[in-house]
Amino acid sequence: MKTDLQNREDIAALVNAFYDKVRVNTQIGHFFNDVVKVNWEKHLPKMYDFWEGIVFGGSYYSGNPMNVHKQVNALHAFSKSDFDEWLKLFKQTVDEMYEGEKAELIKQRALSIATVMQLKVIHNNQFYN
Repeated sequence: MKTDLQNREDIAALVNAFYDKVRVNTQIGHFFNDVVKVNWEKHLPKMYDFWEGIVFGGSYYSGNPMNVHKQVNALHAFSKSDFDEWLKLFKQTVDEMYEGEKAELIKQRALSIATVMQLKVIHNNQFYN
């Protein structure tokens, strides 16, 4: 039986499993591997901080993910289907590993983040800027 997300270690396991999928994904992997050439040793701890704050509260993360994604978009444009693929992989990873209130919360927050990112990055919607 799966358990719910309980701590930073669970967040780290989820983030690691998710990015393992992202790295080899034919649709969105190139953003990380070729466009940005992500330094995973630096990126993953930032993502642990980001998602830990989202799920458990607190201010672990410092940075501006919106600006980062706008910069990436300037290098290689995102599409709606790229965000859809990211969200699909994220939800799939959560569902494979966890179940419960926090698991549902992180999926809901991922949907919200993907939606706002699309509006701001792809559509440059001034209402959300």
